Amino acid sequence: MLSRLGALLQQAVETREPSLDLLEAFTEHWKGVTGYYLEATDESTPARQTDIPWHLRQMLDILVHEEKQHPAGEAGPCLEYLLQHKVLETLSTLGKAEYPPGMRQQVLLFFSRVLGQVQLPLLHYLNVHRPVQKLLQLSGHQLGGTEKEELQFTAVLCAKIKQEPSLLPYILEGKSILDGRRTQEVPTSPVEGGMEHAQATATSNPRAEPSPAGRDNNLVTSLVGLCKSKKSRVALKAQENLLLLVGLAQEAAAACLVRSSNLCQLLTEHLCDLYSTVPPCTHPTDILSMERTSWRSQGDGASAEDFPGKETLAAFFCWLDYLDELVMGAHLVVADAISGAVEEKFFQGILQPQLLQMSELDVLHATALLTGTVRQIRAPSLLHHLILFLLGPDQHPESPGDCPHPLRTQLIARCNHISDEISLASLRLFEELLKKPHEHVARSLALRNLETRGYLQHSPPLPEERGPPEADPEEDGLDLEEDPYFTDGYPGASFGVVKRIPMGTGRGHVSEVVSSFLCLVPEEAKTSWCMEEGGYDTYIHDALAMVQACGAKAAPWGWPSAPRPLDACQQEGTFYEGHFLKMLFDRMSQILDQVIGDLMQRLQRVPQFRAKLLLVRRQLMGVVPGEQLDHSRLLQGVVVLEEFCKELAAIALVKGPPEGPP
Repeated sequence: MLSRLGALLQQAVETREPSLDLLEAFTEHWKGVTGYYLEATDESTPARQTDIPWHLRQMLDILVHEEKQHPAGEAGPCLEYLLQHKVLETLSTLGKAEYPPGMRQQVLLFFSRVLGQVQLPLLHYLNVHRPVQKLLQLSGHQLGGTEKEELQFTAVLCAKIKQEPSLLPYILEGKSILDGRRTQEVPTSPVEGGMEHAQATATSNPRAEPSPAGRDNNLVTSLVGLCKSKKSRVALKAQENLLLLVGLAQEAAAACLVRSSNLCQLLTEHLCDLYSTVPPCTHPTDILSMERTSWRSQGDGASAEDFPGKETLAAFFCWLDYLDELVMGAHLVVADAISGAVEEKFFQGILQPQLLQMSELDVLHATALLTGTVRQIRAPSLLHHLILFLLGPDQHPESPGDCPHPLRTQLIARCNHISDEISLASLRLFEELLKKPHEHVARSLALRNLETRGYLQHSPPLPEERGPPEADPEEDGLDLEEDPYFTDGYPGASFGVVKRIPMGTGRGHVSEVVSSFLCLVPEEAKTSWCMEEGGYDTYIHDALAMVQACGAKAAPWGWPSAPRPLDACQQEGTFYEGHFLKMLFDRMSQILDQVIGDLMQRLQRVPQFRAKLLLVRRQLMGVVPGEQLDHSRLLQGVVVLEEFCKELAAIALVKGPPEGPP
């Protein structure tokens, strides 16, 4: 019975003109929306409890059904009615008024569904992109509670712009295809069917007028605002939509994004705000112990290794990682604009004053955060701006006493600071810089004073015949005084005989030098014996891996494969290695000045020192994940002492035995 009745109704509908029925139904539903404002008496009733959501859903279904009945690209009567009678314009005004309560959510949903489900391009029309702009101006309004609907609305807009980048100016600038004027200059005309009353009700509502700052809001402002949401899923989706927007391949769209929005300012300001929330009391060791964070993992929960300030520190590094990926995937015009803004506002505006101040605690804190920042950045454009900020653009040879870039000079000088903590923090900063695949780092720190000189050996040296060392007759009867610090508390500990590693002809001297130096280090401060291979060859193994990694990193830089002719090299004048290398050589020359006895006393106060030191070494080699250790300052100091031995071995591996003064 019901099926027969349904067939009769369907037949009755088909006998009438479909387009006229659809248009009539569409206008009736629209009058149902506007009639509410003439008949409603209770202003506190939420919009979802009225007939408005149902009428809007019916209007959407009619538009979608009508489009299927017409040829592709042709607008039906209902869509023409929506455009000509400024239906979307009126809805945006009602949404701004938030009357009835929750109306803004209903309007955002209707806009999102119409733009997403109607296949005919609509955003070119003035009566579409102007109300879209009005809704975007409500982003971040004090009423709140519409993040989900705003996210869906902006996602549809980003998808449409991705398909057709020429739409971007209409959304950001309000460009009118009718007369070229901005939409703010185009007057609105009255509409029929009680709309005068509805619009009057909306505009008379004090909630309808956005703040002055809100008038400047647009799609970019809405997306960045949603990126700051406390709801991780909302923030993540908004960040993905913004990545979609900045990745437009058309240069005109990229230039419009930079010119007609405050994208760079908003992104940089949020970075600076997050940086300022990191507590100054956060320990530098805790800052550097954090692994490289990913913006996609935000809100995953705290780990077991919590420390004061970790949450705000993670938020800062997550946003920095997002900016890094944003710059990496953006058009070159957008990437350079964002990188320039970060350098101006964050690097120069915040980091530089903190790095140049006098307070040691503040300098230590800022240096640790800068080291983490260097470790986090990978995007070529952002990395280039960071390196030029730290090292300056100069590449000409240095001379003693010159200071073309004060920040670079200060950072290098702090590597040999009276405070061990500041020295170690500064050395770690340069260690991270040297890991970066950027040619200017190598040229600025190491090569600028070496490139113009010749280091070509005219002929191979004759093999050096080495026999067993002759004993000094004066030492045969010499009784050496035993140092109690090497035996007290460590039964059986002694210098012993250092295992010699078989070396090729001409390199035995290097092995002797390094092994002799290792004899000066207390047994409890060594870790090489605990590794798979004993002795000095472990340093060679580590150094070889470092050299190979540096070679692979420098391969794309197009360096010459053969040395320049000697007659083109500058051999005259006093040789100066450069500020950075001089600092390293000065530190290496001070290694033997350490009080070994004092070191032994400090070792005895650390429980299980050998095991903890071995763990640190394995962390440096990437064997085990990072862990929080006690007595970190002492451990770091000893590890740095070992690292200098490793660097000596690396020099020996690459250069061979020294042939004379440079």
